[in-house]
Amino acid sequence: MTGATTSADESAELAAWCHERLLAAGRTVATAESLTGGLLGAALTARAGSSRIYRGGVVAYASDLKVSLLGVSAAELERHGPVHPRTAQAMAVGVRDRLGATYGLATTGVAGPEPHGGQPVGTVDLACAGPGETVVRRYQLSGDRQAVRRAAVVAALELLREVLIRTTG
Repeated sequence: MTGATTSADESAELAAWCHERLLAAGRTVATAESLTGGLLGAALTARAGSSRIYRGGVVAYASDLKVSLLGVSAAELERHGPVHPRTAQAMAVGVRDRLGATYGLATTGVAGPEPHGGQPVGTVDLACAGPGETVVRRYQLSGDRQAVRRAAVVAALELLREVLIRTTG
């Protein structure tokens, strides 16, 4: 996946698919965002009636907020850093549990223009915590800052779709 190949239409189509599946199953989602800064929540709430499927979101750009708002372990953050699969996993579980959603969807990464925490620009970690499983993915996306962020939203929605297919039949 590269940042250059994503579009607003792709994001909107995936969000609409997830909306319909969540609605049909009577389930909800919450988001924990760092890298995407609210773009994922915006995609999930663009459609009328989203209050029936979207519990809310936490934009925790600062590491201390990942700890205090999402329950990410300070020791794990110190050991692995804010951009790491384990951090994304803890964010997803934390937002799911704290906001009372069926699914927690988390994004963390490096949009650039500079590397961060020893990770190169374009490194993105996503996680979806659902009933009985948490799926984590790492990507290396390309493009400028905005392209990486847009591509991360699309990848997160694709991850949610994958988990929804498995858990809602």
